[in-house]
Amino acid sequence: MKKMALLLTVSALVSLAGCAKTDNYTPQENASGEDIFYANCTKCHKPESAGSVMTIDAKMANKDAIIQKVQKGSMGMTAFPNIKGEPAQRLAEFVLANSKTK
Repeated sequence: MKKMALLLTVSALVSLAGCAKTDNYTPQENASGEDIFYANCTKCHKPESAGSVMTIDAKMANKDAIIQKVQKGSMGMTAFPNIKGEPAQRLAEFVLANSKTK
């Protein structure tokens, strides 16, 4: 039983580590938020069944917070420092328009 718990823990950490890094993806200046999301974010964020792309915490439910999180990443999220300017605005607008808030 302990071996199974250890195996599951290690698997979960490896899975999370695969998403925690920096990605140098640079969107085209005219890329839509939807295009950016499906080209990059769905590698880790799978769209939910009710038609929303994700559920976000209320404190993250604004464009500035989303853009900062996208550009800087976090312990479990890849940083995309090259998503900036208008493409970053469009991505944040897409996430806000298509997410549930908890």
